[in-house]
Amino acid sequence: MIKFIKSTDILNIRNIVLRDSKLTPDECRFPTDEIDGAFHLGYYDGDTLATVVSLHPQNYGEHVENGYQLRGMATLAKYRGKGFGKLIVDYAVNYLQQKQADYIWCNARKVASKFYQDSGFEIISDEFEIKGIGPHYVMRRKL
Repeated sequence: MIKFIKSTDILNIRNIVLRDSKLTPDECRFPTDEIDGAFHLGYYDGDTLATVVSLHPQNYGEHVENGYQLRGMATLAKYRGKGFGKLIVDYAVNYLQQKQADYIWCNARKVASKFYQDSGFEIISDEFEIKGIGPHYVMRRKL
């Protein structure tokens, strides 16, 4: 089941999945977590929060339409490959279409780029490195 959740609910999963448990959950906050228009989704398998994602209004580069950045997409290891990530992205897309957003974009890890392509995103940048995290692409999905 997908639910809107608080930003504090996702910090532990962000730390485990995206930072290899090397930080404190509080260090996994994004500056955009609480801005106007930001929202957070969680996929629950029973009572367990298995997948999380955060989105906030932000345009990318010269794309000045009504854009949202997707950040912090993470699924706990034992729940990967079950389709929870696709379900939560589809839910976010449907929600943002109702809000008349024009596109979603993200800085996708290179290893996750196929997941995003399978979810309708296209690569719109050259590969770039985020220090300490690895190679990325900017990816966008028009809504």
